[in-house]
Order: sequence, then C-alpha cells, then structure tokens
Amino acid sequence: MNRDITGLILAGGRGSRMGGVDKGLQLLDGRPLVEHVLARLRPQVGALLINANRHADEYGRYGCRVVADADASFAGPLAGMLAGLRAAGTEWLLAVPCDAPLLPPDLAARLATEADVAVPEGPDGRLQPVFCLLRTRLAVELDRYLSGGGRKVESWLLAQRHQRIPFDRPGDEAAFFNANTLAELRRLENGPHG
Repeated sequence: MNRDITGLILAGGRGSRMGGVDKGLQLLDGRPLVEHVLARLRPQVGALLINANRHADEYGRYGCRVVADADASFAGPLAGMLAGLRAAGTEWLLAVPCDAPLLPPDLAARLATEADVAVPEGPDGRLQPVFCLLRTRLAVELDRYLSGGGRKVESWLLAQRHQRIPFDRPGDEAAFFNANTLAELRRLENGPHG
C-alpha cells in the first residue's frame, strides 16, 4: 500500500455502449464490477475515491468518498480525473476504469516514476490512458484543457511530462480488458479472471 497515492475509480460515464446502464454496478460473477476493481486497487493505494455521476448512494456503500464531475455534461474520463485530482489529498492519483476487473495487482508499483504522468503500454503496444498515475498538481492544467473544449484523454496525458511504462509480462495480456458492452461483460464471465 502506498499512502502517497489516492486511488480513483472512474464510474462517471453514461454507459452508452451498454444501453445506458451504470457500468460499475453491472454484475460479474454475482458482484458489481466496481467491487472487483476495488479488490484489486485497495491494497495498492491509501485513500480511495469513486467518480460517479449517478447512484452516489450505492457507490458510497463501499466506504469510499464519491466525487461527481464539476457539471452534468458527462464530459468523459478527463472530467472524472479532474474531480479526483481536486479531491485527492496526496501527491499522486491512480485512475482506473470501473469496468476493468483484471487490472494489475501491482499497477501502482509498476507505474511509479519521476514523470508527472505514467501511462501503461500494453503487450500489443497500445497505450491504456484511462489507467494512469498522475501528479495531483496537474488539476490546473487539466481544468484549462477541459475549459478549452478538450476531451481526448491520450492527447492531454501525452502533452504532459509523461512516461510510457511497458506492461508486457506474462499475464498482462488481459490486464486492461474492459467491458464496454454487455457482450464483453459476458466474455469476462466466460474467461479467466480473479
């Protein structure tokens, strides 16, 4: 556990590709996705936040502070990250999506860097920008980007002093799989997970 890092679970989206449901509350093996993510994230960080724009009471039952986006426009993951950066009382924020129950149990340790942003690069060479470690002082920069109409997570992250961290060890292939649709959620149920 690293007390200098606040964990943030991003559960503030519309869930449009899943029919408008709240993705974090969809069941996987009889438990909401957010529970699986919490189980993986909790041992890696000090405080925990959940970014949610709906069902705050349900998310609040997990003993985490629930933070909403600054407005109700569902501006995407960066709006959730900004809410987390503002609410965190630590130097670092580790953001992860609510629909990725296989996230690495050593994500925080592997992303530790001197850069302001650390982003995993999966075994296929693709960046996984919604799984990132950020210095909380970036809140001002992120607010400016969002106020100017910016929405692309990768573009903003790569414009900061960043480092790409390879995640290419055995077992990393499925680490960043996220269930954006009900079909993908069913795939998770039928595949290996823990």
